[in-house]
This record gives sequence, C-alpha cells and structure tokens, in this order.
Amino acid sequence: MSNEGLQAQLRSRGLRLTPQRQLVLEAVTALRHATPEEVLAEVQRTASGVNASTVYRTLELLEELGLVNHAHLGHGAPTYHAADDEEHLHLVCRTCGSITETEVALAAPLVEILRSQHGFQTDVSHFAIYGTCAGCTPS
Repeated sequence: MSNEGLQAQLRSRGLRLTPQRQLVLEAVTALRHATPEEVLAEVQRTASGVNASTVYRTLELLEELGLVNHAHLGHGAPTYHAADDEEHLHLVCRTCGSITETEVALAAPLVEILRSQHGFQTDVSHFAIYGTCAGCTPS
C-alpha cells in the first residue's frame, strides 16, 4: 500500500502516519513472515528508539486496518505478513523450520467437508500445516 493510502486509512480513524507506523509496515513487508520480535529488530536497525510495546500496538492497529495479517506458525508469537500478499497456506517443516507458501485452493476439499458436515467456516490461511519438506524427507 502506498503512503498516501495508508495516510488516508489512518486519517479516516482520526490517526496519523507516524514514522514508527511506517517503519513497522515496511518491516513486515520486507521480512514476509515475521514475529513481533523480528519486526522490532528490523525497525530498530533504522530507529533504535522504537520499543517493543510500540511494535505490538502498531501491528494490532495495522491488522485492524486490514494492512497485515497474522498466522500461528508455532507455539510462540504469531507471524505477520502484509495483507496485500495473496492469501496462502503455510507449510512448516518440523525438521528445518522452513515455511513454504502454497495456494489455499489446495485445502478446498477439506474446507468443503468441514462446512457441509459441521457447518464450520474455515480460515485456512490463519494456521500452519506441519510436516517434512522435500529437502528433509529421506529418499
């Protein structure tokens, strides 16, 4: 999203585009899948005075605005990525920790079964599927 678009969204909520907000959004976009701690480290490379609470509050605000999304890719903190990324599934290798993105359409049969049998609306982009990647799978 352009700075003008971000400024307009913030202004519509009575907020302004601060340098910290811009840095957090830029860090999420650059890192692709990042925990709040990783976003903080990236932001502090440019602005050492930004603290963790600012990053957490900013991530929450950016998610409310629909500019970032989070997924749970492990037992720790959620992982954030830019909302303008195409919606995707996260495949996490238990051996090497790599994260592979793939199309949500691959989960369509499961999503349909859950909807038809249980009336459950599934958000498959919000969680991770664990297994072993091709590089770690023995031949």
